[in-house]
Amino acid sequence: MNKLTLQDVELHGKRLLMRVDFNVPLDEHRAITDDNRIRAALPSIEYAVDKGAKVILMSHLGRPKGSVVPGMSLKPVAERLSSLLGRPVGFAPDCVGADVEHQTRALRNGAVLLLENLRFHPEETANDPGFAAQLAALGDVYANDAFGTAHRAHASTVGVTAHFDACVSGFLMEKELRFLGGAVTRPDRPYIAILGGAKIADKIPVIEHIIGLVDAIIIGGGMMFTFLKAAGKEIGDSMLDAESLELAAGLLAERAEQIVLPVDCVVSDRFDFAAREIGSVKTVSVDDIPAGWKGLDIGPRSIEAFKAVCHDARTIIWNGPMGVFELEATSRGTLGIAAMLAELTDQGATTIIGGGDSAAAVKKAGLEARMSHVSTGGGASLEFLEGKVLPGVAALTDREGEWA
Repeated sequence: MNKLTLQDVELHGKRLLMRVDFNVPLDEHRAITDDNRIRAALPSIEYAVDKGAKVILMSHLGRPKGSVVPGMSLKPVAERLSSLLGRPVGFAPDCVGADVEHQTRALRNGAVLLLENLRFHPEETANDPGFAAQLAALGDVYANDAFGTAHRAHASTVGVTAHFDACVSGFLMEKELRFLGGAVTRPDRPYIAILGGAKIADKIPVIEHIIGLVDAIIIGGGMMFTFLKAAGKEIGDSMLDAESLELAAGLLAERAEQIVLPVDCVVSDRFDFAAREIGSVKTVSVDDIPAGWKGLDIGPRSIEAFKAVCHDARTIIWNGPMGVFELEATSRGTLGIAAMLAELTDQGATTIIGGGDSAAAVKKAGLEARMSHVSTGGGASLEFLEGKVLPGVAALTDREGEWA
């Protein structure tokens, strides 16, 4: 959290090389279907433009695996960014090389240039020193505003920083660190974590790290059935992470007073997620899940029970949906938690949505604006909550003598 920001460096007339996260979804016609990540970077870009910087943006899109994949070009992003900024945005046909460097040196103050997909080069993910040096040659000042990639030690997030005297965070990165860091190091209490998602194995490091920090952990999603099985309940054909059963049982034995499990769930006798098909649906107690039926969401009594746990919470982190929220029949648990958190935010609580599916669910509910913070980095936010050092953050320059 103690990092220099854009406000700490002189930008006028400087080439600002800024890592952003423009890894946005595209449809079959290469049209952007969700521009939230582009919008999230606007405050940093607009600030730099207003200060007279020559703004050079670099990002990845998709997983081209080191090859040029035309369908993963960032050109559509340049067009959308131009529309959002209300000014022209140049586009470089590559992200390194003499021609690109010439483009950056020809920029006027306040101009914006987006480089082509970093991951068209295998050297990016390999954090190749030579490639990092080529990137660094494009800028006079370096900023990282891509929290979503901060958990990766790539050339554009770590290697490039060796070539600058000061490496600063953008405003989005600063906001992510302020909210997530505050939740981990100095939360207002009561402090509640709500964890969901498919597999308990994905959340084990988070649970182990934060269970000593929070007042309660609410468990939902597919992972709840491993805990229910560990508690001795029959779970029918519900998702089971058998390798994590022993861990779940141990956590329940040692931290029973902190772990809150659902009391009812929505089950179905047939479910095909790929085909978006579901059979008969009913709500049952977690003590009465029928053989052959699969649990797909928390039930209404669980939502009320979770509300009771959270009613006076001052800090709540949510990572992972409560069920298969993509289907209407099994979305009520997830949307109910989103509505609860919106109400708590209105009452003055700090609510932090940990990116990924949770962020998608909040957006689906139309409640993004009523959350304190919706993280742009699913994987990065998880690793941060696990207590890991994020390489892209560690590489930024510390502010001396005070906390950011």
